Amino acid sequence: MTHAQKKQKEQRVFVTVIYPTVWSETNALLLVESIRSFAGSFSQAPVWCFLPQYGEHISTATADRLTKLKAELIPYDINMESVRFFFAADMRAAWIAESTATGKTDLLIWLGSNTIVLKEPQAFLLSEGKNFGYRPVHHTNVGSVYDSPLDPFWTLIYKYCGVSNERVFAMKTHIDGKVLRPYFNAGILITRPEKELLKEWHDTFFKVYQAPELQELYKQNERYVIFLHQAILSGVILHKFPQDEILELPDTYNYPVHLHDEDVTTHRPSSIEQLVTLRHEGFYQDPDWLANMPVGDSLKQWLAERLPK
Repeated sequence: MTHAQKKQKEQRVFVTVIYPTVWSETNALLLVESIRSFAGSFSQAPVWCFLPQYGEHISTATADRLTKLKAELIPYDINMESVRFFFAADMRAAWIAESTATGKTDLLIWLGSNTIVLKEPQAFLLSEGKNFGYRPVHHTNVGSVYDSPLDPFWTLIYKYCGVSNERVFAMKTHIDGKVLRPYFNAGILITRPEKELLKEWHDTFFKVYQAPELQELYKQNERYVIFLHQAILSGVILHKFPQDEILELPDTYNYPVHLHDEDVTTHRPSSIEQLVTLRHEGFYQDPDWLANMPVGDSLKQWLAERLPK
């Protein structure tokens, strides 16, 4: 391998998906600008923004601003039927990103567009022998409580993904502090592209998501429809990696600021500046966000200057 090839292979690539909506475009701009401003040695890493093509397009203003930030805009095809199913378009983008990155980068950093990076994310640099970095889900939701029997939904997930009992371990949620069987947050995934985790996630989901036995469960609880992608991801990770090959990132990563008031754990931050990366649900849609958000004046000003007027 030449020096140039080695340098390219050692790059870290950020990946996200942008939909043609004001919310998604605003989020993506905040994400990319935060990487460029606050990510330290990661700040000049490539950022790939995947754009699902289904008849609508992001605004010219957003595209121009992202281009000025040296983000690469990558359109990809997906049919409307898939777009209508929660997060299906994201999984398609993840698979394409992984296949594109294989052989070109050591680490692919998949972030939901509603992420903001506040400090250099050193924990993203997986050590030798670690093949996946993650955060647990925010709260229990459709998760499987560790000391309870598997319910019909998770029984199917484990069957579809080929999960053996010895791969299952206890995992504590980020906000409500419950102990579940492994349930990984799909909004932050640190992967080695050659391991093809995202391909297996994509392929397994599209193979089973319309299965009649799942259709029956969807009728019982709509949350199974919404969070199937995250459950399939969890099953695929357990099938693919033993526990010693995966790394739980610190609780200062992927912190959901919209759930700050619900946080019952001992690691509840007193201010956002303590975090490395955060997730949000459009904090700027609250007209009083400047007063209500637990953040210092400097970061408030930075955020306010980058929001649509």
